[in-house]
Amino acid sequence: MALASFISYLSLEKNYSVHTVSAYEKDIQEFALFCSDQYTLGSIDDVDYTIIRSWIINLVDRNIANRTINRKMASLKAYYKFLQNIERIDASPLAKHKALKTSKKIEVPFSESEMQEILSQIPFKNDFEGTRDKLIIELLYTTGIRRSELINLRLKDLDMTGRTLKVLGKRNKERIVPLLPSTLVLVTAYFEQRSMLNQDTEVDHIFLTAAGNKIYETLVYRIINGYFSLVSSKVKKSPHILRHTFATHLLNKGADLNSVKELLGHSSLASTQVYTHNSIAELKKIHSLAHPRSKE
Repeated sequence: MALASFISYLSLEKNYSVHTVSAYEKDIQEFALFCSDQYTLGSIDDVDYTIIRSWIINLVDRNIANRTINRKMASLKAYYKFLQNIERIDASPLAKHKALKTSKKIEVPFSESEMQEILSQIPFKNDFEGTRDKLIIELLYTTGIRRSELINLRLKDLDMTGRTLKVLGKRNKERIVPLLPSTLVLVTAYFEQRSMLNQDTEVDHIFLTAAGNKIYETLVYRIINGYFSLVSSKVKKSPHILRHTFATHLLNKGADLNSVKELLGHSSLASTQVYTHNSIAELKKIHSLAHPRSKE
């Protein structure tokens, strides 16, 4: 099995994140284990679609969600395409595979009033962690950056004079995002607190733990979930919902879809369009209130 070569290809040539590469590897290893257990196959490189279909049936029988099954098939599809490219196989067994139907996943953004309450009325502690937490919420909401992008921000990425932030996105694609005056005020306050940390070594990441180390994904999630639990009854309260909120609020205020696409760091408009359902709802409301015929 050429899995090791495929993983190196994803990491070195495609520049996929460690998390994404790990997901691909796990999916393919899971299929290889199924083939070994059910068909005593030592390699999955030469399987036909009937075996893949039997795995799909097995996953469905185990009540695995269609969305998850489609992701696993996407991992296999990428693997077999790689085998084609290196001329290990002539054709992909998934060439004619069709994804399973899934329901549209609509994530509900935070409202403007919820954001206002968090940033203006919640009493953040006047210490390092309180100042850091408020800046994290402000930055995620006013720039729309991803959680991983926030975690990996470095001191050199911040331009206080130009009021911009350089963000390293997916596939190492860089973009520049503007910073609002309210964000800059919090940045200044945070750096005052940050300078007083007892750090044994120089850490050039912007966001740190109280111990002076780089922050991590679960900490960012806990910060967002913890504070928003105080003001919102929404089921999902995560860093990604703040990204969703950023895009939705911009679109609701009439921002151009292409501009939002650039700010989010999307490679295509299709990715940005998933955020438009809320702005369409807002347009319907405005249309209903403003149009003369709505009174008929």
